[in-house]
Amino acid sequence: MSLLHTIQLAPADPILGLNESFARDVRQDKVNLGVGVYLDEDGTLPLLECVRIAEGRLTAKKTPHGYLGIDGLPAYIKATRELVFGADAAVLGRVASVQSLGGTGALKVGADLIEQLTPRARFLISTPSWENHRALFTRAGFEVGHYRYYSPELRGIDFPGMIKDLEEAEEGTVVVLHACCHNPTGYDLQPDEWTRVIEVVKSRKLVAFLDMAYQGFGFGIEEDKAVIDRFVEAGLEFLVATSFSKSFSLYGERIGALHVVTQDAGAAAKVLSQLKICIRTNYSNPAKHGAALVAEVLTDPELRQMWEDELGAMRTRIKALRAQLVEELRAEGVTDMDFIADQLGMFSYSGLTREQMVALRTEHGIYGTDAGRMCVAALNSRNIGHVARAIAAVR
Repeated sequence: MSLLHTIQLAPADPILGLNESFARDVRQDKVNLGVGVYLDEDGTLPLLECVRIAEGRLTAKKTPHGYLGIDGLPAYIKATRELVFGADAAVLGRVASVQSLGGTGALKVGADLIEQLTPRARFLISTPSWENHRALFTRAGFEVGHYRYYSPELRGIDFPGMIKDLEEAEEGTVVVLHACCHNPTGYDLQPDEWTRVIEVVKSRKLVAFLDMAYQGFGFGIEEDKAVIDRFVEAGLEFLVATSFSKSFSLYGERIGALHVVTQDAGAAAKVLSQLKICIRTNYSNPAKHGAALVAEVLTDPELRQMWEDELGAMRTRIKALRAQLVEELRAEGVTDMDFIADQLGMFSYSGLTREQMVALRTEHGIYGTDAGRMCVAALNSRNIGHVARAIAAVR
């Protein structure tokens, strides 16, 4: 009997499977709004100028390709910690940080740590959430439930429902929260709502796991990390997963980090020792090149400013694309999707049904997820009219 005789064909990943279908589509006017990448006006992945310069510097040094430490490149870890918490933040002395394989890797390493500490913990994710959240934490061995978030009827956040679900969660439940630019909806909590969420997390003794893959895409680097500051001020222990795929356009380098905020430096040292074991028994140590690029940019004042300007330009362009899409939709007679302009980040929860999304793909070559998520950052002046006409046609 073969070891593999019972193996079944797994369903395609909701997003990566879309990319495969898009690649097979021979239509010239096809548009991929499913992939979570920022594309420029030419429809291509940009190489940021700050990254180009940093890469030239690194190449000129002709440094050998040795192993990194288990926790990653020291300069990268220091720079990313300061980006998330602030350069002079007192909390840094009690934060355990490791380089990870993108934001997904940070979530997985964090899950492995939690599984070691509280193997029977329950996770709660928002409805909806990033498609990989449920799969990732389920495969890590946890029961994954949900808390209410987006309401189709309200076309916004069901905040009372969210709070009720958090208040009813058992002590020790891990709550996955989107720090900014909620994926897939584009709807973020307001400051007073975050105040209430933090109160409930603290009073119910929940564990907050913040996913921050889009720092800088909402309002700015400092503004988008404000939620992290609020959790620190509340005196909570919590986890933060970050990614630089989007903000540096370094998708293929898989550059992320995991930060665990503890009560004191002694606890941080213990957590770091356990994180190293989680990494060592998984992929041993992370890759060097992408981390070196990010560290070079963040530690050089001129390159750092160049990066902030380039990131700001991406953020501004996405907001302009949102406004233009609303204008194009209105021109096609669709007057009830103005909310797209109010959402934040790279994604829009369009409110379209699964049937309408399928019709967009099959009849018009417009690819988005069945849940109605579209990547606004993949629009440009050449395809936005086609997208608007297609949406109007399937409604």
